[in-house]
Amino acid sequence: MGVIVIAATNRPDVLDPALLRPGRFDRQVVVPLPDIRGREQILKVHMRKVPLSTDVDASVLARGCPGFSGADLANLVNEAALFAARANKRVVDMEDFERAKDKIMMGAERRSMVMPEEERKNTAYHESGHAVVAKLLPKTDPVHKVTIIPRGRALGVTMQLPTEDRYSQDRVRLLNTITVLFGGRIAEELFMNQMTTGASNDFQRATDLARRMVTQWGMSDLLGPMVYGEEEGEIFLGRSVTTHKNMSEASLQTVDAEIRRIIDEQYALARRLLEENRDKVEAMTAALLEWETIDADQINDIMDGKQPRPPKPSSAPPKSSADNTPGAEPNAAAPA
Repeated sequence: MGVIVIAATNRPDVLDPALLRPGRFDRQVVVPLPDIRGREQILKVHMRKVPLSTDVDASVLARGCPGFSGADLANLVNEAALFAARANKRVVDMEDFERAKDKIMMGAERRSMVMPEEERKNTAYHESGHAVVAKLLPKTDPVHKVTIIPRGRALGVTMQLPTEDRYSQDRVRLLNTITVLFGGRIAEELFMNQMTTGASNDFQRATDLARRMVTQWGMSDLLGPMVYGEEEGEIFLGRSVTTHKNMSEASLQTVDAEIRRIIDEQYALARRLLEENRDKVEAMTAALLEWETIDADQINDIMDGKQPRPPKPSSAPPKSSADNTPGAEPNAAAPA
């Protein structure tokens, strides 16, 4: 009788080569995150455990959960059931799933946090800057929701959701993403005449994207299809990845100059778009200050020059007035 030994790991890069020799663990099966059809089937399995309203559509939810694992989808169903239970509902409806998805993707709402009016207004302009730039560029994911309700460590969030699973990124889409990331800071400068720490995460992500475009993905016309700097993982778990600089000092300066060029060009593009669409930023900011959260339909109304429709009535329980301790977390925006 033969014996088959099965093992699993999420760090195949640190396995001892002796384990992978022929006759040992020599068959490898990669289990990736589920695609849109897989997410829909996984959701249907977990939804059997809860009473559902007739408006719940697993295919729509699957399309709005890119990158979710099976555990994330199970958590989504559990969170939706909890929202329904808190509202004393007999069934879990689509609104509960939307609120659960927002909590998982953007963090839990911190409605007890009291923000000064100036900071609240600055956050509204910041998020409006992200959203307007994202709507004006050709290759960006649709803006699903914008909120200035603090969630997690963020004072506001602009959520973009892809319409389909995407397995690679092209150069124009990456440049558009960098432009969107700069929209928040530029809106602060143009409309509030100030700079805040809220754009720190935006700058970090934009710089990282530009650096990867130049050094890893060969997307620079000046430097061409060549890798500059190789990453090599450490032997032990939990250790950081080291980078070996296999280029001259002159090449390093050229890489830095090319990264600076990409960032400066996209920053200038974002500024031009916002300067040309001041009315849309003002209208979106006013809607955020009034309603705190606006959805895709309201955003489309604003971009079309229309009066945004009022928010849909919510069956959520009333807000708690307990614990009005002000927080001091830095602002973060636009999660990718």
